Amino acid sequence: SQGEGIGNTFLADIRNTDALIHVLRCFDDPNLPHVEGSVDPVRDKETVDLELAIKDLDSVEKKMQKLEKLAKIGEKEAKKGLEVLELYKNHLENFQPVRTAAVRDRDRQWIDDLFLLTAKPVMYVCNVDDSSAVGGNRYTEMLRKAVAGEETEVLIIAAALEADIAELEQMED
Repeated sequence: SQGEGIGNTFLADIRNTDALIHVLRCFDDPNLPHVEGSVDPVRDKETVDLELAIKDLDSVEKKMQKLEKLAKIGEKEAKKGLEVLELYKNHLENFQPVRTAAVRDRDRQWIDDLFLLTAKPVMYVCNVDDSSAVGGNRYTEMLRKAVAGEETEVLIIAAALEADIAELEQMED
């Protein structure tokens, strides 16, 4: 979507996935400028997280509107659903992903049909330069600190090096 913002089509496509893999730039290269002007994987992660949360908040609010109508005509289950969705709404409004909300497992039924983006497990892939492939660098450390409280994995790869190796393997065939 023109380099900024996550397009609605893309968001609709990832709604059907079981997990998200978030690739983050963790290298400096003056020949490859970053769209934001500087490399900051934590900022980039937070930007995407915010857009996912906004989309989820919209989905939760739409479902709440439907349940409010049912609750007005005395539907008891709808009232319970509204209470649970209010918890999720508050969590999202506080910039927290749905997957970290303190909601009982049996109450998660109220969001199961929404396929919320921030409910999905996330793996972060740090794309680093060749020299940082084994131990990481200051950018990967920044990200590790930022996600320390999350139940997630952080993987470090040197994508350019991987591409070079794949190209060599194709030449051998």
